[in-house]
Amino acid sequence: MLEVFKIWFHQGKQYIPDVTTVEVPGIFRGRPIITTQPIDEKQLVELCPTGAIGASPVSIDLGRCTFCGECAIQFPEKISFTKDFKLATNQRSRLIVKEGDMNPITVNPELIRKEIYRLFRGSLKLRQVSAGGDNSCEWELNAVSNVNFDMGRFGIEFVASPRHADGLVITGPITENMAEPLRIAYEATPEPKIIIVAGVDAISGGIFEGSPALNRSFLDKYPIALYIPGNPVHPLSFINGVLSLIRTKTK
Repeated sequence: MLEVFKIWFHQGKQYIPDVTTVEVPGIFRGRPIITTQPIDEKQLVELCPTGAIGASPVSIDLGRCTFCGECAIQFPEKISFTKDFKLATNQRSRLIVKEGDMNPITVNPELIRKEIYRLFRGSLKLRQVSAGGDNSCEWELNAVSNVNFDMGRFGIEFVASPRHADGLVITGPITENMAEPLRIAYEATPEPKIIIVAGVDAISGGIFEGSPALNRSFLDKYPIALYIPGNPVHPLSFINGVLSLIRTKTK
């Protein structure tokens, strides 16, 4: 028993009492801030391997950004990354951060279906589909249920079958081989159902965008309820994103 108390004292409190206000430790890169400082925009744009950076005005598309931080390293007077992990939104255009924009990223209440709040605000079951992912986002989604983050306290849980789920969480760029299994999983999910895309690969294809090995037509056929950027997605980004979706009451 004494050894248990020693370990407990050494590790401290692992449980996060409030996942909405906690500060992420370490070198986490969250929502970027882009100043209005003049720079060589052409050089900055060419620096990004995924084409996430735009010019005139300078912008960063978090749906394409791998959060490598190279832009902030090369142009520290122009770009910096905050520790703001609340990156999720239900409107794709809101993932584009422009220079001078200091506003947080939020969901658009007008785009949330009314039945989401009515049915899922207290209990949401999700089936995660790895559509050609590299296991980075998948590992982080495993972590959302551990003792630190404890997503289950909000009634949000992953289930083993789409038939038991209220929606799908898609990770990975959606390879040709996974396009049909993904469609089958979606059709097996009972109505009403939602789709959450998690990670840069799922949102845009990431570094694989444009590859002939991908088949992303699924995303053009069905409505996306939530986009959660990251490479990989941080557990706090995922939990807060889902909470913002199911707890926002629409008119």
